[in-house]
Amino acid sequence: MVRTISFWTTSACILVAVVASLLAIWNFTGTDILWRTVATCAVIGAGTVAFYWVNVLFGKTSD
Repeated sequence: MVRTISFWTTSACILVAVVASLLAIWNFTGTDILWRTVATCAVIGAGTVAFYWVNVLFGKTSD
């Protein structure tokens, strides 16, 4: 039960961080579309890696 709550809380925090980062990129970067695209891909990639790491960490069960 604690493991499940921890997993979903961490996952929600990662999602909120990715969305906040994307909003910050698209509001404060300026007018250059190339750098916005690169930054967006980097944030989505980092969020995916973070979620994968958390999924592997919480996916293992102890017998």
